[in-house]
Amino acid sequence: MNKRTLGKNGPELTVIGFGAWAIGGPWQFGWGPVNDDESVKAIQFAVNNGINWIDTAAVYGFGHSEKVVGKAVKGFREKVFIATKCGMVNDGTGTALINNSPESIRNECEESLKRLDTDYIDLYQIHWPDPKVPVEESWGTMLQLQKEGKVRYVGVSNFNVELLEKCMKIGRVQSLQPPYSPIRREYEEKVLPYCLENEIGVIAYSPMQAGLLSGKFDKSKIASDDWRHKNPYFKEPVLSKALGLVEKLRPIAARSGKSVGQLAIAWVLNNPALTSAIVGARTDIQCGQNIEAGDYILSQVEIDEINKLINEAGL
Repeated sequence: MNKRTLGKNGPELTVIGFGAWAIGGPWQFGWGPVNDDESVKAIQFAVNNGINWIDTAAVYGFGHSEKVVGKAVKGFREKVFIATKCGMVNDGTGTALINNSPESIRNECEESLKRLDTDYIDLYQIHWPDPKVPVEESWGTMLQLQKEGKVRYVGVSNFNVELLEKCMKIGRVQSLQPPYSPIRREYEEKVLPYCLENEIGVIAYSPMQAGLLSGKFDKSKIASDDWRHKNPYFKEPVLSKALGLVEKLRPIAARSGKSVGQLAIAWVLNNPALTSAIVGARTDIQCGQNIEAGDYILSQVEIDEINKLINEAGL
């Protein structure tokens, strides 16, 4: 699979990364029940078929995702680039709270190392901004963990330019993980250009808008406790507009023998700021379909055609 460099002097990552959010199982922002054996099989399929990195987080299933990832890569850990995140913790009642205090970050790092069954984390990221803690304090702790060798690279997720600038003043931000899809483009105006100019790698999550743009989405089939029931993208009037757009994109994808989901991934990867797209999978079949998007290159004519349809959809 094609690879791109993650930020200044960073590692080479495949343009598709395995997203391990859904395999965390039921929790506050879960995707319904999962089969751990299938999850392990999916991860191993990904690695055996060209994907060289996995994105997870301590909060996914409150540690369950990390445990599954650790189990899946046991025996070939050194061949896989593992990214995980800190800053969201269980309050004891099953509610995730943002906590970017230095003490919490350090404790979470130690716990993640244990769950992943590894001596180091390849990329450690602050999951969400915390207005209660000065970002300089949080970022300073991340840099210290890097100096100690517990993590190789440090990055952030869901940060704006102002926060990125504050971090960059005290130490390099290797990467940013923002949401980015054909119907979620708010990071295009300022954040992605800033990252491109400052050699900050970008690994986008939800390129298919949490499955909405997969071309196979059926709201009646998602689990009753799936977090998407509460998400505005999955409610009217946005839902109908998005599904209408999917039908208009389908013929464009079909011309290349691809699905709408693969088109959405290719569209995201077309942005010059992007290093990779994080695409979730719960089975090896889903993973195989995601991998096929890695060599799907859209022409400028197709990009223009897609953008016109997006604008007309009013999303």
